[in-house]
Amino acid sequence: MSLLRRYIVPRIIQWLIVIFVGVTVAFLVPRFTPTDPVQTTLMRVTAYGAINPEAVAKLEEILKDLYGLRGSLFQQYVRFWKHLLRGDLGPSLTMFPTPVIEVIRNSLPWTAGLLIISTIIGWTIGIIIGTFTTYFSGRKWTQILDTILMCIYPIPYYIMALVLVILFAYVLPVFPLVGGVGIGLKLSFSWTFVGSVLKHGFLPALSLIIIGLGYRVLSQKALVSTVVASDYVTYAEAAALPRRKILFQYVMRNTLLPQITDLALSLGLVFSGALITEYVFSYPGIGQVLYTAILQGDFNLMMGITLFSIVGIATAALIIDLLYPLFDPRVRYR
Repeated sequence: MSLLRRYIVPRIIQWLIVIFVGVTVAFLVPRFTPTDPVQTTLMRVTAYGAINPEAVAKLEEILKDLYGLRGSLFQQYVRFWKHLLRGDLGPSLTMFPTPVIEVIRNSLPWTAGLLIISTIIGWTIGIIIGTFTTYFSGRKWTQILDTILMCIYPIPYYIMALVLVILFAYVLPVFPLVGGVGIGLKLSFSWTFVGSVLKHGFLPALSLIIIGLGYRVLSQKALVSTVVASDYVTYAEAAALPRRKILFQYVMRNTLLPQITDLALSLGLVFSGALITEYVFSYPGIGQVLYTAILQGDFNLMMGITLFSIVGIATAALIIDLLYPLFDPRVRYR
């Protein structure tokens, strides 16, 4: 009972406060910007010719309802929370009358599969490379590896993505250029469908892993360099303990806590999508949907993706906070 009252409940309350504040800010910011989505839509509609003023006025009222902009700011805020608690984010205006929640539900599995797999693989490889290149810093192969990573790290992401597209989709047409699955294939657990998904997702995942690798390795090197100079590692080496035991149980294990936090927050970003990645590779995920929503001024869809991102990051932080004592014996439920 003490565990629930003194540790779990306060963190759940903090999680609720973070979501409440984040959702409130997401509600207020678009309404204080100079862009009016209703007027933008009306201008786009009336640009093709004269329309009856009564029809324009009627359309304006309908758009205010669709965007949730009817009434005072407080009335909009109350109505916004009522719809949100029912899971109603309104219709997507670019895919009208499809609900926003359905658009996100259809796109999220593609982004989740791509980002979760690539993030975990990149995180694991970065931890291993960063640990080995720092602990064995005097070796020739570590210097070569460090040089390669230093050359890759400052490359802009879109440049790396375009290089991969040119090399493996044009020069060597090994992987498909666009899409998430082969044309005409339906969702199934067959090898044909799974193989097509893996083949289409390989280049986007590879680009995310390569670009993220530099940061992961650098952050791990900074942590390992501090741990290697600590007394317990020095004593372990003086006691002639096996190098493998020192490396994995004394060095790597004591650098994992901040990296686990970073991993959890990175996974929480799944709900916001990988916009540049999905745009370059025309991957059918949240990022591609968000890009289309921004171009088309789909206010509801942008708001829906933002809310999912806020909840995802806050939930990831809550989960890692509750699991911290499992990774760090110094932390106790008190």
